[in-house]
Amino acid sequence: MGTLLLFILVLSLLVFVHEFGHFIVAKRMGMKVEEFGFGFPPRLWGVQRGETMYSINWIPLGGFVKIKGESGEHAGDHDSFASKKAWQRFLVLVAGVAMNLLLAMVLFSIGYMSGLPSVVDETLPNSARVSEEAITVMQVVDGSPAAVAGIVAGDEIVSVDGQVFVSDAQAREYMAQHSSEGIQLVVQKSDGTYSTSALTSEYLESVDTTGVGLAFVTTGLVSYPFFQAIGQGVWTTIQLTGEVVAAFYGLIRDLIITQHVGVDLSGPVGIAVMTGQVAAMGFVYLLQFTAILSINLAIINIFPFPALDGGRVLFLFLEKLRGRPVNQRVEIAAHNLGFMLLMVLVVLVTYKDLVTFSDEILGAIKNLISI
Repeated sequence: MGTLLLFILVLSLLVFVHEFGHFIVAKRMGMKVEEFGFGFPPRLWGVQRGETMYSINWIPLGGFVKIKGESGEHAGDHDSFASKKAWQRFLVLVAGVAMNLLLAMVLFSIGYMSGLPSVVDETLPNSARVSEEAITVMQVVDGSPAAVAGIVAGDEIVSVDGQVFVSDAQAREYMAQHSSEGIQLVVQKSDGTYSTSALTSEYLESVDTTGVGLAFVTTGLVSYPFFQAIGQGVWTTIQLTGEVVAAFYGLIRDLIITQHVGVDLSGPVGIAVMTGQVAAMGFVYLLQFTAILSINLAIINIFPFPALDGGRVLFLFLEKLRGRPVNQRVEIAAHNLGFMLLMVLVVLVTYKDLVTFSDEILGAIKNLISI
């Protein structure tokens, strides 16, 4: 139950910030906002305040702002979306994306003021304060001795052959020298338990090298003075936005060229499970996770696909290129089709999540029943 509530809170924050961006800019541009809704209809509850209906709906997978004339109607009314200049409509359409990026900047900045999980290396500025340093596993090669032993990304290396190392470089050097003979590796799991594994290096065909199949770095909680924390929050958001864009580009490229998706996609169920796992690690981890989700939501929404903000921006650009709006029926049909395709994708990804996280879901249900 706690995981579900946390997921709802995180999702509500992301949706509220995104839709508030559309809402406030539309208001500033003199457009009538008919409804500000959480979730998708049918409506569960609503209250009228001025010209706007504020509603909570039954399908909790997002939200919406209904603006008068957003589909091209009421073009003659001064308070409709369709009557406004192209630049005004563009600002309204991208406002949600901008607000999600701004939210990420704020969350990262707050995190850096108290201490945010980060890689600790020589690139950190002198003003950085580091605490709770640990050598953390970042990647485990499939089929490697480490993978067979049950070591996973996120585990912390406590000792190797009884020796405690203060940096990943020292641990890496020792393991390179002794893993061929066999080493005893002690790691701490995310739940606080410890695990001891006997590992011997072997040839790893997938990465064309010999080793136990571990990639690890030194991590810690990194904090900065107030103004530097804000700067770091902004810079981290810019960096991660670039990385997310590159990841989406690679996903689409692989899908077109090989008809294969090389990364795991998660829907609402998978994100809910991950929210619970991250929250168990501590508040700053949940803060960081929420910021990353906000960036992902921004990038997905600006993608030029019908029914998304980016799809509406695409039709706006087509209008400018043609010198006249795209036929209203064609645009509405495109957005409706896009929405249906997105819902099909959500169903497919949700089914995959239910299969992938079945043990976690059944455990949560048992715990709920036993209360």
